[in-house]
Amino acid sequence: MNKGLLKAWNNEKGFGFIKADSLAHDTFIHISALKHMSRKPKVGDTIYFEVATQPDGKTKAVNCRIEGVAALKVTPKKSNHHRVAKSNFTDSFLGKVASISIIAVLGFIAVNKYSHYKSNEQFNNNTPVITNADLATFDEKYPKIVIPQNTQNFTCDGRQHCSQMTSRAEAIFFINNCPNTKMDGDRDGDPCERDSRFQDEW
Repeated sequence: MNKGLLKAWNNEKGFGFIKADSLAHDTFIHISALKHMSRKPKVGDTIYFEVATQPDGKTKAVNCRIEGVAALKVTPKKSNHHRVAKSNFTDSFLGKVASISIIAVLGFIAVNKYSHYKSNEQFNNNTPVITNADLATFDEKYPKIVIPQNTQNFTCDGRQHCSQMTSRAEAIFFINNCPNTKMDGDRDGDPCERDSRFQDEW
């Protein structure tokens, strides 16, 4: 560490020269080397410094301090810890919200599926079971009407009355397959019972 006197100082341009007995030449000093001091340097100040050689071969003073002048307290840079913590908190909060949302959606889907399952199960439970006895009773109440094979030649053409039919088989085809027929007043499945033309077909 060298010790010298500040023999010249340009306050506007922020540089000067130090004369030290230990050095053959005056040493250039820039204000940036003293920016940590509590005041600017002035001619006559005693400067403690080290010498560094610049790329152009010239020397300059570095690590300088002014004798008797307090150095500024170095304020530590604001740590990013708070910002990181806040970021972590935000990420954590958003992560929790996303997790809760996903759980809620999955729960909603599960409840819907369960409700659908219970609804189907209830429907299946309420569906009556038809036994052979039921079928026998049904056959007794609603006797089957044998439709002759030649009914496949009949077609619905708008006729509605027995007087328009050519046979009982045609009448049966019409009441079973065509709309708005008026040939089975008692709805027993036997059309045109009073039509004398078809008495032989019973």
